[in-house]
Amino acid sequence: MLTQDASTYFIMFSQDEGKKNGSFASQFKRSFINIIIVDIFEKVVNNMGPLGQYASIGQGYYFFPKLEGEISNRMVFQGKEMLVWSLNNYLGLANHPEVRQADAEAAQKFGMAYPMGARMMSGQTVYHEELEHVLAKFERKESSYLLNYGYMGMVSIIDSLVDRHDVIVYDSEAHACILDGLRLHIGKRFVYPHNDLENCEKQLKRAQAIVAKTGGGILVITEGVYGMSGDLGNLKGLVELKKKYDFRLLVDDAHGFGTMGRTGAGTGEEQEVQDGVDVYFGTFAKAMAGIGAFVASKKEIVHALAYNMRSQIFAKSLPMPMVIGALKRMEVIQNQPELKNKLWEVVNALQNGLREKGFNLGNTQSPVTPVFLQGGLAEATQIVHDLRENYRIFCSMVVYPVVPRGVILIRLIPTAVHTMEDVRYTIDAFSEIRQKLNDGKYSDGTIPDVADKL
Repeated sequence: MLTQDASTYFIMFSQDEGKKNGSFASQFKRSFINIIIVDIFEKVVNNMGPLGQYASIGQGYYFFPKLEGEISNRMVFQGKEMLVWSLNNYLGLANHPEVRQADAEAAQKFGMAYPMGARMMSGQTVYHEELEHVLAKFERKESSYLLNYGYMGMVSIIDSLVDRHDVIVYDSEAHACILDGLRLHIGKRFVYPHNDLENCEKQLKRAQAIVAKTGGGILVITEGVYGMSGDLGNLKGLVELKKKYDFRLLVDDAHGFGTMGRTGAGTGEEQEVQDGVDVYFGTFAKAMAGIGAFVASKKEIVHALAYNMRSQIFAKSLPMPMVIGALKRMEVIQNQPELKNKLWEVVNALQNGLREKGFNLGNTQSPVTPVFLQGGLAEATQIVHDLRENYRIFCSMVVYPVVPRGVILIRLIPTAVHTMEDVRYTIDAFSEIRQKLNDGKYSDGTIPDVADKL
């Protein structure tokens, strides 16, 4: 509540004003004294958010589960070996012997602290520059710049490219890091339904009318591979629109880098429009099985970003073991194409097998394998519980509000270290799970909910 001094002050203010305008002063006094000052901590605890509201029953099992052991297709969860389909270790580089050796030797030589400081101040090394050169060449861009983390990097890329005179047009299913970057933009922004280029063109016309008055420009943002649905952003169609409208295209290709295209250069290469992608963003957290990210574009654009991305200017440089480790990862990606070939062998076997059994995988065209089922949160939790406890399969569920009400999305992430036996076993298990769902066994409590044990 208001402090006594504050209340007294405004009462006195109202009384003084009342001599001039009694009705206004009385209304002001009554409305102000009724204000309640809320304790921030109390508000946060009482409103845990859409996921946090289930923390009491899901902590440690559905949320923040602990996977133990070597990163692979089989790991340990709560003391039990699981067949794991939840790791973005697409090419199996997390425990690739050459990668592990490079990581270890770099850590032994430099430690985890080197270099100390942000790139602009004291965190620049020849190894960072070498990796940037390798990445730029791989992506067929003039230049690239390393980012300490992909999420923060994307936020700063957007913030650095536009000002209040500019307009952003973006896909409705954009990743959270893109949405957070949009929040910093004080100019206009327009969203178009996912991959709806006809609507995108309408938004471009709106944007064009605005920048004609403001003297600004237009930035279109899409993803190469959408991490939940697995479908591809229509980069080819967006590049075609550049013939009619003046805009720059920023592509977040976190899931496409290393997995899509002939050489693994990403979704732009896959759709043969890499030259039309003005700013390319890739992360090391997926196919590279590491930490960090990069942005690639024209030399002068990368140079300008390096001097303006606040999340990089005011944060520590990527540690040396990850830089040298990333150089080795790039070497493996370019010299061992059999890893990507094995990934796609597993992807095709899993997706084709599930589709043959009648499962709905949506429009995925990437390794991301979403299995869509019908049901609510109760059914979803019991399905995941059954998969883990009785089938020893560890995978992730997605429910409303990420997907529409009544829809359950079980997301599988195939990797190069999965086997054909893993694929066959999983298809059989999912067939049994679906039958149980159709029989209502996840609705009537036939399968005990893990919440009972927590």
